Amino acid sequence: MSQNSQDKTHFRKAFNSPYLSSADIEEPIEVTVSRAVLEGDKTKRSKDLFNTLYFIEKEIRQGEQLKPMILNATNSKMMKTLTGSGYLEDWSNTKVRIYVDPNVKNRGEIVEGLRLMKPFASNKPAITPQNEKMWTRAKEAYVRDGNLDKVLERATLSQEHINQLINECNNDMAQHPTE
Repeated sequence: MSQNSQDKTHFRKAFNSPYLSSADIEEPIEVTVSRAVLEGDKTKRSKDLFNTLYFIEKEIRQGEQLKPMILNATNSKMMKTLTGSGYLEDWSNTKVRIYVDPNVKNRGEIVEGLRLMKPFASNKPAITPQNEKMWTRAKEAYVRDGNLDKVLERATLSQEHINQLINECNNDMAQHPTE
């Protein structure tokens, strides 16, 4: 009897990389970029700088940390396409779908590699505290309606941001009770 692949350990897990790899992705996932930065290699294998994505979501699966993702040239160009900007600072709050492409050329070899694409789910804008105008409007809607139903018809909010927004509204109401 063979084990389910989710119950098995991929050989690349032994290398314990601080970055997301094809061994981490069992099925395509949709995540939201929290920030994109140019930073040195955390593996200390090189002194190169890499375009690196960090994500709002903290776990790839229950109990398993979602690591940052180094972008090669292909994935960097895809981020430019998805955001309409070649500047890393403009890539925050972008929803992306990460999947494994089994046919990536790397130094003349065909290997598995991570690829980015537009998410399937939605073209709705993501509301985050960094977009103050949308954040304020979402808070006003929550106070007015007592929920975020109308907001979520037109935009997306991560569960973490929903919790933050509700907490901010509750704190605002506690500090400024209506008369």
